[in-house]
Amino acid sequence: MYLFLLFTNGLYYNLVKNTIQGVAELSDTELKRIREQLEAISETLLRTAPSAPQAPDYDAADAFVWNATNQALTPIINVNRVDINLLKGIDHIKDIFLKNTQQFAKGLSANNVLLWGARGMGKSSIIKAAHAYINEERANASDSLPLKLIEIHREDIESLPILMGQLSKAAYSFILFCDDLSFDNDDTSYKSLKAALDGGLEGRPKNVIFYATSNRRHLLPRDMIENERSTAINPSEAVEEKVSLSDRFGLWLGFHKCSQDEFLSMVDGYADHFGLKISREELHQKAVEWY
Repeated sequence: MYLFLLFTNGLYYNLVKNTIQGVAELSDTELKRIREQLEAISETLLRTAPSAPQAPDYDAADAFVWNATNQALTPIINVNRVDINLLKGIDHIKDIFLKNTQQFAKGLSANNVLLWGARGMGKSSIIKAAHAYINEERANASDSLPLKLIEIHREDIESLPILMGQLSKAAYSFILFCDDLSFDNDDTSYKSLKAALDGGLEGRPKNVIFYATSNRRHLLPRDMIENERSTAINPSEAVEEKVSLSDRFGLWLGFHKCSQDEFLSMVDGYADHFGLKISREELHQKAVEWY
C-alpha cells in the first residue's frame, strides 16, 4: 500500500509539473486565446444556470397553485368554488371541518384532514368553500390576516417538504390542498408525504395544515396492502407501514353516496340560488335522470 501511494503521488507530481511547463511554453497569443475561450464558457454557464427562485408574493392572491418545477407559486384570482351553503347532505361533516379550519386560522391546534369517499359528494368543494367562508369572517377583523389556500398536484407530492420549508417563514397561515390523492403499487412517494406531515425534527410548520381528498380511505390500493401481508416476513409490520400513511391525518371524514331525497335537496338548493324558473315537479323529474 505504501509503494502504491508513492507511485500515485509521483504520477500526480509529474502531471502538475508537466502542466506548468506546458503553460510556460505557450505564447502570449495562445494564452490569450485560451483565456477568451474560458471566459466564453463561463458566460454560457451563467446564462444557462437556473435563476434562484424568487420570494413568493403572498399578497398577490388568497389562492395559489404550486409549480414544483420552478419551485414557485402561481396566484389564482378567480377560484372555482361554490358557496358553502350550497353543500347539502353533509351538514355534520361540514360542521366538523369548519371547526377544525377555524381552529387552525386562529393559531390553535388543528388536524390534517383526509376527506375520502364517493365521488361528487363535495370533498374538494368543501375545502374551497370553507376557505372563502373563513376569510369572509376574518375580513371583519382588522388584526387578522387572510388564510391562504395552496393546491399541490398529486405528481408533485415529493416536493412537499420544499414547499413547507418556504411557507414556514411566512407570516400567513396556509391550507395545503391535494385533490384526488392516491398511490399506485410501484409508487414510493407516499413516504415523502409521511415524513412531511409528521416526521423529522421540525415536523409540520405551525402555520401549515394539509387537506387531501381521495376515493380510498387508506390512499393505497387494497391489493398492494394484501400483497405486502402475503410476502413479508412479518406481515403485520408490512401492512402497518402502508396503512400508517392515513394515520398522519388526525381527522378522517367519510363522504358516502347520498339518498335520492338528499340529492333532490341539493338540486333544489342550486335552483333557488341561481333563480331557475322551473316547477319543483319538473325539476325533480329531470334531476332524477342524473341520480
